[in-house]
Amino acid sequence: MELNLNGKIAIVTGASRGIGAAIARNLAGEGVRLVLVARTSDHLESLAATLPTDCLVQALDLRDPQVPAAVISAALTRFGRIDILVNNAGATRRGDFLALPDEDWADGFALKFFGAMRCCRAAWPHLVACQGAIVNIIGVGGRMGNADFTIGGSVNSALINLTKSLADRGVQEGVRINAINPGSIRTDRLQIRIRSFAQQHGLDETQAAVELAKIQGVTRFGTSDEIARAVTFLVSPQASYINGAILDVDGGQTRAL
Repeated sequence: MELNLNGKIAIVTGASRGIGAAIARNLAGEGVRLVLVARTSDHLESLAATLPTDCLVQALDLRDPQVPAAVISAALTRFGRIDILVNNAGATRRGDFLALPDEDWADGFALKFFGAMRCCRAAWPHLVACQGAIVNIIGVGGRMGNADFTIGGSVNSALINLTKSLADRGVQEGVRINAINPGSIRTDRLQIRIRSFAQQHGLDETQAAVELAKIQGVTRFGTSDEIARAVTFLVSPQASYINGAILDVDGGQTRAL
């Protein structure tokens, strides 16, 4: 399928590893020029060096309220326009609700929700000018309550609502905004959980991954590339009639309507 993305300009946050790096690689493979954003300069530079496209590295912390606008400004200075924004940055702390302090709640919202919101706000006029697209990488926890995921679930739910609300505006102004809810994806964080499960139950890591997947009601865990391919499709003209969609890429884990 020809996606017609060659020459487009995309900002990808949380791009240094895992899902974000996979998104960057997939977009680069379609000829997209990239603004790569994360806190770790070394990882970003290493990724940029492997990509067959023009990249601008922005090693910045999106929790700082001034940074999202600075990223947008840098993108415009380098490339002159913005066609695509992928909000992928952000992780939240799990744990006992009664033991999680206000600081963990504030940190969870600061990066994943407010970072994405501020990037959307700063990029919006430029996306309108180019009739561009946004994809928010959120997570299935926004649709299913979990006692150990109160911060992440709350942040994810807020981002789902923001996605729907901006899609409503986008209908009038020509910007498409969709979201992807990944399930359990084989990133470094999941690998740590698999290793711990293996040690607790006397399994090798391959067996542990199979057993953990069964507990979650899926046949296997997903890969970062599977999320990335969905993003690349959603930002392309081939998905021009998709707006305000919340796509669960989770192997069937989410049973909710």
